[in-house]
Amino acid sequence: MAKKVSRKQLLKSPDEFLSFSEKVVFFAREHSRLFEMAGTAVAAALLIYFGFTTYLNYVNKKAQTAYNTAYDNVVKEMNEKPEKRDLKKPEELFREVMEDYRFSRVSRLAAPQVAYLQFQEKKYDDAISLYNTFLKEAPGTTYQALARLAIAACYEEKGELTTAVDKLKEITARPSSPFKDQAMLALARVYRLSKQNEKAKEILKEFVETFKDSPLLPVANAYLAEFGS
Repeated sequence: MAKKVSRKQLLKSPDEFLSFSEKVVFFAREHSRLFEMAGTAVAAALLIYFGFTTYLNYVNKKAQTAYNTAYDNVVKEMNEKPEKRDLKKPEELFREVMEDYRFSRVSRLAAPQVAYLQFQEKKYDDAISLYNTFLKEAPGTTYQALARLAIAACYEEKGELTTAVDKLKEITARPSSPFKDQAMLALARVYRLSKQNEKAKEILKEFVETFKDSPLLPVANAYLAEFGS
């Protein structure tokens, strides 16, 4: 858990929080007449605004540092052999970002990181829950597409192939959807796993015609070759 910083500790350190607070006080002194004319309510509101903005900036910087530390731990563990990996520590660090810095910009990006770690540990239901939570707050279509791809992968690993197909179609049904090529290739794979070879071939042929410059094109051609097409 992150340690709370007391006001006394803040006054001892010349960090960005104290520096900005000093600017607020200086502003108030220089514009004292404005404060007198505006009244105490407006003056108080202005000071609260400055204080809250400063607090958010402070939290965002601290949260980003904590997020980077957690991410570095993930990279370190994933570079280890599977039998030597310990993903508990990075998961704890990401959860601290979610809990201790919930008002920061990066806190919502910690959820899919925890979900990914849950996926690695084969805790697919927990991963799906976290991905769905992230999906509701995902900042943009790119993040949403990635979340849907991850959710589909979880259902595929669970053996719930029909649900995996439905999740992938949420991506492929949109003409300009990000990662549509990856979703189509995954959809062909899931169709093949569920013994729907004709649908798999149809998707692969569409892929080859649509994504002629995709780095995944050799994979699609290899799948088609297995079908004798």
